[in-house]
Amino acid sequence: MNDAMHCPKCNSEHAYQDGSLWVCPECAHEWSGDATAAAETSLDAGVRDANGNLLADGDAVIVIKDLKVKGSSLVVKGGTKVRNIRLSDGADGHNIACKIDGIGAMNLKSEFVKKA
Repeated sequence: MNDAMHCPKCNSEHAYQDGSLWVCPECAHEWSGDATAAAETSLDAGVRDANGNLLADGDAVIVIKDLKVKGSSLVVKGGTKVRNIRLSDGADGHNIACKIDGIGAMNLKSEFVKKA
């Protein structure tokens, strides 16, 4: 039994083995031990855009669809170019921190951008 097993979904350290599967009591995610190696490989692959291109700090990206800004009536239009992004471990899958002209600082999900 591997005592250092972490949940690939929420990274909880309380995962336990149930037969051939691993179970996370915090998020109820189940996975096989073989899938863990694949998950660790995909985490090492980095943050990818909607087309699968690898993103890095300082890259420029283009928003691919209109995005409503939460708590505001503003909208980030599709086709907006965002320069000098920073990759972050934000909440709810928001893994890009950036500043958009006319809107200000905000976080984006990488699935809604493509590399410029």
